[in-house]
Formats: sequence, C-alpha cells, structure tokens
Amino acid sequence: MKIDINCDLGEGFPHDAEIMPFISSANIACGYHAGDADTMRRTIAMAIENGVNVGVHPSFNDREHFGRREMILKDQEYYDLIMEQLTLFDRLVGEAGGEMKHVKPHGALYNMSARDPQLAYIIAHAVMDYNPGLMLFGLSGSASIKEAEKLGLKTVSEVFADRSYQPDGSLTPRSLPGALIESEVQCIRQVRDMMQKGSVMTVEGEYIPILAQTICLHGDGENAVSFARLIHGIVNS
Repeated sequence: MKIDINCDLGEGFPHDAEIMPFISSANIACGYHAGDADTMRRTIAMAIENGVNVGVHPSFNDREHFGRREMILKDQEYYDLIMEQLTLFDRLVGEAGGEMKHVKPHGALYNMSARDPQLAYIIAHAVMDYNPGLMLFGLSGSASIKEAEKLGLKTVSEVFADRSYQPDGSLTPRSLPGALIESEVQCIRQVRDMMQKGSVMTVEGEYIPILAQTICLHGDGENAVSFARLIHGIVNS
C-alpha cells in the first residue's frame, strides 16, 4: 500500500500552495488555533484543485498559544470541542463541492490524546457520532489509535518526518533540544527507516518499531517545501 503524505495547512504560513502538489492529505485548521473562514475556504479549494484529501485539524480554542498549550476540560467539553469544529468545517467543505475524509487533532490535543485513553475515546466517539466513515489520524502505536479501533473507527497510523522520537514512541516535546528535525539528511534517513524498516531511531540512538501509514510534515517548518519535495520523491520512487 502506498504511504500517504499529510501536512498541517491553513495556519497562516506562506508555503501552503507550494507544499500542496507534494502531499496527498491536508489537515486544515478551522479557526480555533489558527485560520478563519476565508483561510479555510481558500485552503479547501486549493486541496480539491490538487486532488488532495481534505481533512479537519481540530484543536483547543487557544489562538494565543497556537493550540500547543495543554488544557484540562470536562469530558463533555472535549466532545463538544471536536463536534463544533467538525460541523463548521464540514459545511465549508460541502459548499466547495468536496468531501471531508479525515480528522487529525492538533498540537496539545493530539499529544494528550496519544497518551490518555479516556481523551482518545472521547475524540474517537465524537468522530464516530458525527460520521463513522471518517478516518482518524493518530500517533502510531498510541492510545489515539487503540481507542478508535475499539470503537470500529478506521484509523491511520501517523509518523513524523520532521520530529524526533522518545524511547516510548512519543514525540520529543518542542521545549526540548532536538525536537525538530531541520536537516534534510536526517529527514530522509528517518523517512526511509520508517518506510523500509518499520522502525525509527530515538533521541537516545536506539531503534523502536513503528507503523507508518501516513507521513506528516508541518507547514510552519523552515524547510517545509524542500522536505515535502524530498518525501514525495521517496514515497513515489
């Protein structure tokens, strides 16, 4: 099976149009951590024009911290947070003549649900209630994937081309040195290892197993366009 390439877009960074031809799935911000209705419409249209799968990128309602600050909410508030963003985004996709294909939580919401089975269940439950045909993108091997699969939701195990890994399979927090991969050589090596060997080297220099069904790169990265081009070349070689 050909590996999907996804990117977080519609977040106000300048390279979305340059990245779009090299990816197969777009995770589009829906105004809670970045973007607005106009940005969503433009990015959705761009994805449709390029034949890229349209997905929603829900987050905490926290523009000040770009959705990267952890927030503790009640279970119903988490559920409503997801449902509100799916509803809003899906309406705009429909107006553009497209179809929402997948859901990928953003930032702190993504990382929290990767390690917290209860939050993972709530998010998966909201997605299932909204549309059981949607796919949920989650960190490979995480609670996000496991809880969604228990509900019968289709999952896509995500790996990262531009982030380093901890020994437990989690992403290195952005607050720590080496969290971001900025070298093309390192990016290529990591992508090839994940695709060809089913493993990834951690920050401690040891390999751990990993399932790669979609490869993510971030649209806000300094090397986003060059990384997108390189990854596209590897996947399609």
